Amino acid sequence: MQIRIEGHDLPGARPGSSALRLANVHVGVQRKAVAELLVPAWAPSATWEITVDAREVDDLLDVGGPWVHGRPGARFLYLTWGNVVGDTFEMFRRAKLMFGEVPTAVLRAAYEGKLLTGSLGLTDAHGDPVCARVRPDWSVA
Repeated sequence: MQIRIEGHDLPGARPGSSALRLANVHVGVQRKAVAELLVPAWAPSATWEITVDAREVDDLLDVGGPWVHGRPGARFLYLTWGNVVGDTFEMFRRAKLMFGEVPTAVLRAAYEGKLLTGSLGLTDAHGDPVCARVRPDWSVA
């Protein structure tokens, strides 16, 4: 199943915002234990495209693969924030995008071949990178 995550309103790109406390903050999608597809926090937007495995189990869809975390019934993707120092990514915050919050008809359409897209802002109400459980607007095309 193909997934596109579209992020907007990155914390380092906000007009008039104070600089992030860390010098080289990036956000990426976590694959197993590693953040990949890194985008700088000052970019105007961020787009990630990944492929996950999907299968039917007892008439329900289950997703898996190296991008997917959590146990069956509670699967999610991580957007991982960190400071890049040389070749090292020092993670300090993560956001969870829960598959259980994708409307059933939307997830089913993605399973049947449409592109699943989640769109979300990446800055919280305090001007910091989003974290914890976030709720993208999900659609298919």
